[in-house]
Amino acid sequence: MNIVGVIGYPVEHSLSPIMHNAAFAALGMTDWRYDKIAIPPDILAHSLKTLRDNHIVGVNVTVPHKEAALGLVYADILAQRVGAVNTIDLRTNKATNTDVGGFMDDLAANEIDVTGAKVVVLGAGGAARAIVYGLSEAGAQIGIVNRTPERARELFRSLAASGEVMTHQQAAAWGASLIVNCTSVGMYPNGEANAWDMSVPFPRGVTVYDTIYRPARTQLMELAEVNGGHGINGMGMLVRQGAAAFKLWTGVEPPIEVMFATLRGAL
Repeated sequence: MNIVGVIGYPVEHSLSPIMHNAAFAALGMTDWRYDKIAIPPDILAHSLKTLRDNHIVGVNVTVPHKEAALGLVYADILAQRVGAVNTIDLRTNKATNTDVGGFMDDLAANEIDVTGAKVVVLGAGGAARAIVYGLSEAGAQIGIVNRTPERARELFRSLAASGEVMTHQQAAAWGASLIVNCTSVGMYPNGEANAWDMSVPFPRGVTVYDTIYRPARTQLMELAEVNGGHGINGMGMLVRQGAAAFKLWTGVEPPIEVMFATLRGAL
């Protein structure tokens, strides 16, 4: 049996196994399986070695391990530039970041052009690194809102990207056309939470891209829609980054429509 999976802490919310296992089934790849693997942060290095020793083929990496895993693998140029990994081939210990392509491809699929656009990013963690990198390469103007401003400044420095560190108040008045939530605020099972500071009026007519996909409609998405904007969840990014990982591990082109349909059914 060829086993792949997702590592994180927690990982109970992940729908990646449903998506990948449906793809394996559709292709008749009965000797492949995708599992959830919960790994606390303090034993990440030991756990990756254990997974390799047990001949696990590869893993996706989610919160909170995307940055910490970077120093434990042979990261490719993209992952090094981003400063975070999300896909590891444990057979070679080589790693990359498919979040960048997954996010940018999904923006394109939703007909969102960020060239020259003002984009606010909420958060400065591993997911934000990939998204800010992609936005910067595409020529967007970027503002980051984060609980710790210095972490946001360090993100810009380490990516050699230009941008502004903002408060929610400044972001609301900046005239952005797109707000991207890269935090876990509002994610199942805490779907009642909102990544926006509710003491600050939300800007009108803004598109929100929430990297959260469970729940399918987050409080932040609903806030955008109430204010004349549009909300997009992270399902497309999940599918597209997952499809890239699938091909990396198996060498087989994944059935993307099967992956989309399976997630829609699960959500």
